[in-house]
Formats: sequence, structure tokens, C-alpha cells
Amino acid sequence: MATRQVLAELAQAYRAATGVAVRFESVGGVDAARRVQAGEPFDLAVLAADAIDRLIAGGHLAADSRTDLVRSPVAVAVRHGAARPDIGSEAALREAVQAARSIGYSTGPSGTALLALFERWGIAEAMRARIVQAPPGVPVARLVAEGTVEMGFQQASELLGAPGVEVLGTLPAECAIETVFSGARCAGSRQPEAVAALLRFLRSPQTEEVKRRYGMAPA
Repeated sequence: MATRQVLAELAQAYRAATGVAVRFESVGGVDAARRVQAGEPFDLAVLAADAIDRLIAGGHLAADSRTDLVRSPVAVAVRHGAARPDIGSEAALREAVQAARSIGYSTGPSGTALLALFERWGIAEAMRARIVQAPPGVPVARLVAEGTVEMGFQQASELLGAPGVEVLGTLPAECAIETVFSGARCAGSRQPEAVAALLRFLRSPQTEEVKRRYGMAPA
């Protein structure tokens, strides 16, 4: 879901440039990987790089087509109008996390990395009762906006512009969490040349402005 908006805009740009229509179906990463494994007839998969690598290892994606597309940082959000804690340094972020009544995080690589960060800080056990994992396909921003959690961590692209929340910023450099999203051709695709052309476009310099606008960086 982190790449949903950027891929939708780039698909429109690709059609305008080439006349070729591309339809992306955006679902949670766990669901997307499961559907590719099940052999649903997709031409291309875009997922976190580690998920792409697992699908390649399983023979579901073509290894020679693997292309890194964007780097996506994790950001922090609070409910609109709520107090805005300092997250400008690792120490400040850790203090804010420990002071929060509840923390929302997502499935997938960003959530796994956040839990690993809590382990590194030595606060994982103390935070266990206060962390809420969003169900697959449910944005953390919704949990924040509804007041289900006080502070939410998710890919910046999913928090920016979400209603009812204020984004405090990305995690400080000392403890930044960043996910690389990659694309690869599905093993059953009958359009290998078309997929290769699309992947070249998605990685091209002309897509960089759009990626940055959605809180991402070119890979």
C-alpha cells in the first residue's frame, strides 16, 4: 500500500507517454505476496525488496527482471490537534514512545523494523501492552485519526495527506527505518517485453519528481 499513490500517478504518466495502459491493484503486502504465490495472473509485482527476493527464490518471479524502484522512509504521526512530541533525535523519539499511551504500527517490513528498534532500546517488553498492529490493508493513519492509538508509525507515503493526522516527520537519522520497494516480472507473464519497458520507465529519471512528492526517494 505504501506505493499505491505513486504507482497510480506513474501509470497515468506512462500511458500519456507511450499509449500503453497499465492497471495496478494495490493491496497489503502480505496479501499481494500470497496472491502471487498462488499463481494469480499478474504481469508484475511491486513489493518490499525482501518479499520480492523470497518470491524469486520460490520461482514465482523472474530473477533477471528484479528492479529496485524507490526508498521509502518510516514517519511518525499523531492525531490532528494533539500535542506534538519532539522526535528530532533518537533520545527524544525514545522518550516520546515511552510516554505515549499507545503506539500503532503496520504489518510488513516497517513494523518488523520498529519492533527490532524497541528491542534495541530495551523497551520491547515494557511496550508490549501498548502497541497495536493495524490489520492487513488498514492504514495506521486511520488508527491515529480515530484515536485508537496516540502515535503511529508507518511509511511516510501512507501518512502524508491522510485525513485527521499530523505528520511529525521521519525517524531521526540515528534510528531511521527505510524500505526499498522493488518490482519484478511474474513467472507466468506472457508480456515480458512490456514488463521490461514499464520497469525501465519506473526507474527512469523522469519519475523522480513524482517519487519525491510522495515522500520517497529514487532507489
